[in-house]
Amino acid sequence: MISKIFKFILNSIPRPFLIRLSYLARPILKVALRGNKYQDPIDGSSFRKFLPYGYENQRENVLSPSTLSLERHRLLWLYLKNETGFFKDNLKVLHFAPEQAFYNRFRNLSNLDYTTTDLNSPLADVKADICDLPFKNNTYDFILCNHVLEHIPDDTKAMQEIYRILKPGGTAILQIPQDLNRQATFEDNSITSPKERAKIFGQYDHVRVYGRDFFDKLRGIGFKVEEVNYGSKLSPVEIDKYRIAKEEIIPVCTKLMLRT
Repeated sequence: MISKIFKFILNSIPRPFLIRLSYLARPILKVALRGNKYQDPIDGSSFRKFLPYGYENQRENVLSPSTLSLERHRLLWLYLKNETGFFKDNLKVLHFAPEQAFYNRFRNLSNLDYTTTDLNSPLADVKADICDLPFKNNTYDFILCNHVLEHIPDDTKAMQEIYRILKPGGTAILQIPQDLNRQATFEDNSITSPKERAKIFGQYDHVRVYGRDFFDKLRGIGFKVEEVNYGSKLSPVEIDKYRIAKEEIIPVCTKLMLRT
């Protein structure tokens, strides 16, 4: 019953209202679905099942009732925690379109000088266009920009801006929804129907479907790109327990140090 109600809410309520509603719903969902089969690694909460999520195609058992994290959030959390110094190094961090699962946790890390930015998000410290950022060159040690670029018509300009404000030696993680069976990225501005766009691009407000050429495009901007398949380091039991998409690639982008 809870899953059916949640599906109706996802499909019926605009996203800005969903964000506000979620703050009220989380404590109720956390209690209603508690159990021992699945675990959200972000807060350690365990559940008998996760919630469904998706627009055109609903995915079952993927949305954490406690943090509202999805597969990509939990994968990124594990990568940051286990493979980087994100939680202990002193870093100046910029986070685009901050996700609820991360926002308060990153804000409260004493080692981070943490800033958020977005055009519309109520969680943004700085309201800004990703294609025309108000930050100086070589400002940030670490940039998070996840599931944003697929919304941006001029993603080349957005990538160039991220590269510009990243410090030499700095890291940017630029996750996107990606079809790994597709070599070339697909976009078609002639498709204007929201329903048709959702069917083809995954959401009505996505402007493209990225293929494997995404990584080479980032390299063309100037980044050194590591295609991290972190799920391959996890056991099948962990993949199922944390509800993670095993094959998702995390694009870890580095700005090379300037030569003297």
